[in-house]
Amino acid sequence: MDRLSDDDLALLLLIRSFELKLLDLFERGELNGTTHTCLGQEYVPVSLRPLLREPDWVFSNHRGHGHYLARFGDPEGLLAEIMGRKGAVCEGVGGSQHLRRGRYLSTGVQGQSLPVAAGVALRLKRYEPGALACVHIGDGTWGEGAVYEALNLAQLWRLPLLVVVEHNGIAQSTPTALQMAGTIEGRARAFGIAHHHVDGFDLSRIRAGLAPLIDSLRADPRPLIVEFATHRLGPHSKGDDTRPPGFPRTDWYAAYR
Repeated sequence: MDRLSDDDLALLLLIRSFELKLLDLFERGELNGTTHTCLGQEYVPVSLRPLLREPDWVFSNHRGHGHYLARFGDPEGLLAEIMGRKGAVCEGVGGSQHLRRGRYLSTGVQGQSLPVAAGVALRLKRYEPGALACVHIGDGTWGEGAVYEALNLAQLWRLPLLVVVEHNGIAQSTPTALQMAGTIEGRARAFGIAHHHVDGFDLSRIRAGLAPLIDSLRADPRPLIVEFATHRLGPHSKGDDTRPPGFPRTDWYAAYR
């Protein structure tokens, strides 16, 4: 593994520290509502950061603090939003999951981002060639019909849509093997959509594999599905962790494939 740059290490540590602080605030009763941390998945948005450009749109999900911090590096505004304090990104009405800032949009509704991102990608193709829509989803989202409707149109219309799947092996409390038939790669193939699998945490290696694919997507628009075999170190939400001991590092992905 190549040595991390100072910027990459700082961002990884920022996201990890932010998520741990949120759990601490909840434990102390200083934070209300809900939140879903990305502990263990921080490297996904960090690896993508230099591959995305300012005109690109980023669509996040319920587990999106790392996506936001990689895009804006603004822990103060995000924490203020989650706590409903002055300086909040969306004046405190969006909370942890529903954020809008510039060309960044997140939602806690599973599957909602993909059709919206497809619509944005269509506009980008027509009016801003070279820009793309990047949407983050989890493996559990593949149970939503909106995912397949969006992928169907994205391939038919050759849209500049980058679908980043953070496959952590469990959908809330249900292991992948109990809620998904087949594979994500197989489902991508059914639509004729290119699929790229990412295993490991070497940022340089990940970027080297993705850079030409994303450059090609920009030059000749068509959807691309990038599947990260990752793991969720923390609970689904604040404290509802139903996994058996050792689950995060078991060889679940090899068994799934």
